Amino acid sequence: MDVAMIDDRMLPISELDRSYLDRGLYFGDGVYEVIRSYDGHLFALDEHLARFERSLREIQILGIDIEDVRQKVLSAFEHSGYVNARVYFHITRGCQSREHLPGQDITPNFLVIVSELEDCPETKQKGIAVSTHPDWRWKRCDIKSLNLLANVLARIEAGKKGASEAILVDDDGTITEGASSAFFAVDRTEKAVITRPLGHDILSSITRAMVIRISEKAGLSVIEKAMTPAQAVGCDELFIAVTTKDIVPVTQFDGVRIGSGQCGEITHQLINEFKALLREVSKS
Repeated sequence: MDVAMIDDRMLPISELDRSYLDRGLYFGDGVYEVIRSYDGHLFALDEHLARFERSLREIQILGIDIEDVRQKVLSAFEHSGYVNARVYFHITRGCQSREHLPGQDITPNFLVIVSELEDCPETKQKGIAVSTHPDWRWKRCDIKSLNLLANVLARIEAGKKGASEAILVDDDGTITEGASSAFFAVDRTEKAVITRPLGHDILSSITRAMVIRISEKAGLSVIEKAMTPAQAVGCDELFIAVTTKDIVPVTQFDGVRIGSGQCGEITHQLINEFKALLREVSKS
């Protein structure tokens, strides 16, 4: 008979919990989103769901009712009782025996996890250290897939260097994005915010889009271009943007201090602009 062993327990595959047959486990065959709440309100839910729907379509998981996903996410968030929370959810193609070619009759699996999220104001002032790492990811980083091994390895190496985030560098020597964040530079002379243009090599980050929005509102120009690590180090300010932390200053890049070693003037302005955006959204 077909058997499985879980740790030291042997059992027939017919008795195996179906979660062990999930294609997300074997192949990373699924997509995910992470949303956060501020003061009891989920932020940019529509934008995250639109990206989630696109990711599902791109990997050909079809027939998902996004409004049903919305209601499940809202229900889980409300049930948690958390005011400030991180909401993770994913859909995998479903469960079956391990075969690369998916069956026609498998049913997608949905998971949502809600956990409490605490902000760290000190990080906004002191900033974080980052280190560069080769971008080993696949060629469709615009899809928010479960295939994150390259990201994990980059973060492990960054941690060994005392850095909080890995900044990924493509084969052509230019920065793509962070292992779990969008990457920005600031040119104070030009009053400009610089970030890589969208494409298959980076994720269409919701927080990135929000940063561009508030930058333009603050009278800053937004330049979308690729840059090398050497060019980044030469900029006045650096920061990352990520759903769970919004804007975080980068004050050390590959061991080199950026600016004064504290949150820069324009980055600080954008952090305040982001807070104003949150207040505006909460009133609507």
